[in-house]
Amino acid sequence: MTDGTRARIHVLFPAGQWAAVEQLLLERCGANLALVNDWAHLVERIRYAVLKLSAGSLPELGRHVDVACSDWRDVLVAAGFGSDTRAHLSWLP
Repeated sequence: MTDGTRARIHVLFPAGQWAAVEQLLLERCGANLALVNDWAHLVERIRYAVLKLSAGSLPELGRHVDVACSDWRDVLVAAGFGSDTRAHLSWLP
């Protein structure tokens, strides 16, 4: 989990949910995604996308992680990170 990902979690979610959000991202939204392998920059980009789409809602985060598990390109496009591999870096909630 990168510092940038944690910072965005802390802005979007109440403190009581931080551990659950991190656990969800670590277990279901990382190198285990199809065709991601261990590409840290891609994992971070996908995590930023699902966090952005969640708008701070744990159920919405779970829903978008489910989409990412099916095809993570869908969440990148929906979050506006699909055509620029660095667009996620400028997103701050």
